[in-house]
Amino acid sequence: MNEKSQEKLEFSLSLYPDPVLRKVAQPVGLFDDRLQSTVAAMFERMRASHGVGLAAPQVGLTQRILVLNPTGEPKDDLALINVSIVERSGPLTSFEEGCLSFPDIYAEVKRPERCKVFFWTPEGERIEREFEGFTSRIVQHEYDHLEGVLLVDRMSPADKARHKPALAALIERYKSRALSGSRK
Repeated sequence: MNEKSQEKLEFSLSLYPDPVLRKVAQPVGLFDDRLQSTVAAMFERMRASHGVGLAAPQVGLTQRILVLNPTGEPKDDLALINVSIVERSGPLTSFEEGCLSFPDIYAEVKRPERCKVFFWTPEGERIEREFEGFTSRIVQHEYDHLEGVLLVDRMSPADKARHKPALAALIERYKSRALSGSRK
């Protein structure tokens, strides 16, 4: 490893309505030390933010990378690179979801119980896997981010109305930071 690949990355969260959250993420081309560092830094940001999943657009990257951990146990860390959902199945279930890009906002979201995905590990191994329950929900939520779909898009009209002041506050925060040139 050279010095550049050993540098430690740190990410801050991109909050709604940052335009990066609406961009469709592009495939990762190189499975290298930089990807390993990016994945490690994404896990760090996810944990520091008390999340169970994080997609690259949420840290300002337009790459098809998502990380998750449904249990909080390090052995359950999972990084999905260039992920594609190839099938969704099972009954639609409703569950209150939160999102690190929408702090303190929660909404009931209906999703299929299971999803089958193809993805690559950060080391470049191609895997097909089916997820169900909570893990499937995390994968589907984070996959939405890779497609530019946000929690607000999945909200019912009632949830949108309930969260209108909080959403407006996020928009105002973004505008004031954009005017001042601040990223954080």
